[in-house]
Amino acid sequence: MNEIVCPNCKTVFKVDAAGFAEILKQVRDHQFEKEIIQRLALAEQEKESAVKLAEANVKNNLQDQISKKDQEILELKTTNKMEFAQQLAEKENELLQLKSQIERAEIEKKLAVNEATKKVEKERDDLAHEVKTKEAEKELQKQSLIDQYSKELKEKDVIIKHKDEEIALRKDMKLKLSTKMIGETLEQHCETEFNKLRASAFQKAYFEKDNDSKSGSKGDFIFRENDAAGNEVLSIMFEMKNEGDQSASKKRNEDFLKELDRDRTEKNCEYAVLVSLLEAESEYYNSGIVDVSYKYPKMYVVRPQFFIPIITILRNAAMNSMQYKSELAFVKSQNIDITNFEEKMNKFKEGFARNYDLASRKFKDAIDGIDKTIKELEKTKAALVSSENNLRLANEKTEDLTIKKLTHGNPTMKTKFDELEN
Repeated sequence: MNEIVCPNCKTVFKVDAAGFAEILKQVRDHQFEKEIIQRLALAEQEKESAVKLAEANVKNNLQDQISKKDQEILELKTTNKMEFAQQLAEKENELLQLKSQIERAEIEKKLAVNEATKKVEKERDDLAHEVKTKEAEKELQKQSLIDQYSKELKEKDVIIKHKDEEIALRKDMKLKLSTKMIGETLEQHCETEFNKLRASAFQKAYFEKDNDSKSGSKGDFIFRENDAAGNEVLSIMFEMKNEGDQSASKKRNEDFLKELDRDRTEKNCEYAVLVSLLEAESEYYNSGIVDVSYKYPKMYVVRPQFFIPIITILRNAAMNSMQYKSELAFVKSQNIDITNFEEKMNKFKEGFARNYDLASRKFKDAIDGIDKTIKELEKTKAALVSSENNLRLANEKTEDLTIKKLTHGNPTMKTKFDELEN
């Protein structure tokens, strides 16, 4: 048993060990709690003091740092002002240099523009001069074409003038000449027609009989023409056939084409032309110039009235071809830029083609008109020939008419004639 004395009333209490332990526990817990509170309060005070001290320290440190930073800023401002002034001076110097370069570039640009402008103006003037030259050449070419086709039209007028003589001659050949003389006269007629125009249209041409029969065959006439340089422009082998030929197996134009082609080849002629009066009623051969190149190269069949026109047409085509070849050779000899030349040549050819096409159409229209006129004359001739045949038959019947024939089988008429005789 333990005794406990109350500190206030001094009363003594006796408690057993368990109670004493409980009381001691209470006292200890109370004391411990009190101590905790005291320590917490002390710790709170220490904390506040530490915080205030830390705040003071931080404030002081910050103030020091601020002072240092202000000093650094002041120093930096002083330093930056000097550097900025230096950099500004450098930039101004660079700006002045750039302005100087820009001014020089502007001057160089103006000089380059002036130089380029002068070059372009020179090219423009050169092109304008070239255009004028080409225009002049085109006008000359145009005038040349006009003169050429005017000459050809005059030749056509000559042909038209002689066509009536041709028709009349053929009529006379059929009615008055023997069969053997018809062929000879056709050749003579063609030679005569050519000689009429030799002095004016064919001054440098060769047109003679083909007398070379080494190969066993020969044509009737050979036409050749050379230019001023001696180059052959055109060559034609002619064969003349008509109704007077006696061979019974050769009455068609087609029968003579193979032999004519062989003669052309052996005599080195470029073209072959059959002047024919055969198949007189054939519309195919009476239509004009008949191209039979689908059977034999460069071969034509014509009636006598187209003897001169076929020479003229082939000759003009050959002349045009020679002209283009000459111009091309001249251009190549001058070492002209081929690309530019081809472009200019194409423009020239287009303009020339338009003029040529216009003139060609007019020329064709004129030929068509002549062909129509000749066709009408042929029809008139055929009608006249038919009328003359009818008159001839009537005349033969009249000459064969006798009184005996008139009274044969007619006793009344016989009596009347007998009375007249008595």
